[in-house]
Amino acid sequence: MENSVLTNSRYDRMQYKYCGKSGLMLPRISLGLWHNFGDVDDFTVAADMIKCAFDNGITHFDLANNYGPTPGSAERNFGKILKDNFAGYRDEMIISSKAGHLMWEGPYGDGSSRKSIMASIDQSLRRTGLEYFDIFYSHRYDGVTPVEETMQALIDIVKQGKALYVGLSKYPPEKAKFAYEMLKRNGVPCLINQDKYSMFVRKVEDETLGLASEYGVGFIAFSPLAQGLLTNKYLHGIPENSRAAKSSGFLKVEQVTNDKINVARLLNEIAARRGQTLAQMALAWVLKDERVTSVIVGASSVKQLVDNIHTINNLSFTFEELQAIENILLQVKD
Repeated sequence: MENSVLTNSRYDRMQYKYCGKSGLMLPRISLGLWHNFGDVDDFTVAADMIKCAFDNGITHFDLANNYGPTPGSAERNFGKILKDNFAGYRDEMIISSKAGHLMWEGPYGDGSSRKSIMASIDQSLRRTGLEYFDIFYSHRYDGVTPVEETMQALIDIVKQGKALYVGLSKYPPEKAKFAYEMLKRNGVPCLINQDKYSMFVRKVEDETLGLASEYGVGFIAFSPLAQGLLTNKYLHGIPENSRAAKSSGFLKVEQVTNDKINVARLLNEIAARRGQTLAQMALAWVLKDERVTSVIVGASSVKQLVDNIHTINNLSFTFEELQAIENILLQVKD
């Protein structure tokens, strides 16, 4: 690889944490490819962000079969970036993907059946050009497929050498508990649970985090910035090029409510006193919980990514800061 990934000090720029009771360490900041890496996005910017992430010690890249848009395009683009820029670096990377959401037409392109999971991982490996994924997730409990069927597919994927570890995403606690127990009995313990967690979305605090910890499973948060609401982007309304302004995005204009904007402004004042941006403080707030292994950040530019990476410079909070944040968050209406 040329120049950009040859700095040995890259690992000094990141902090790492063991994932649950496993021997695998993940960076506290992981890069997600949910947005900004699809066919509708600038490929050069996408490649620059991957290179910047790796240069700064981010070793974990989070994909799914349907990421794009179009579905599958994030995996294809990542595979091309990998081939063109990272020859010889595969063993220094943790690459994860998932299956479970709508990917192709017909009865087998959606859900968590063995048929869909097995077809999905083979397609994802072809798109990325990889021989295996480090982590492969069941992307969701679909409400129909027996958990036994989905977990047996994950177990077989590991035994076939298509993934090193398995994880769950967005599973209800009672289904996750069953899955943890079945996976452990079969010698393929669940490595990690991925779910939405931010200052604005805290449901995982009820049961999910505690259950994962009880079973020695790591936890990784997605949408820790509430898709940009916990950044300075929306402090003064909706910018033209923001996620909320894009028709292809998941964040809708109606989700950018006045109470959330007002709360973000108040939180931004605390962040400034800490010497951080609002985004940095919001990420640090999620990472303060010992049960949280890593947070997945998205980025639309190298500058934004670097800003997020600098979060690790201050991950501690005073009691007074945490109390002030809690009092502000009480103003958020669900």
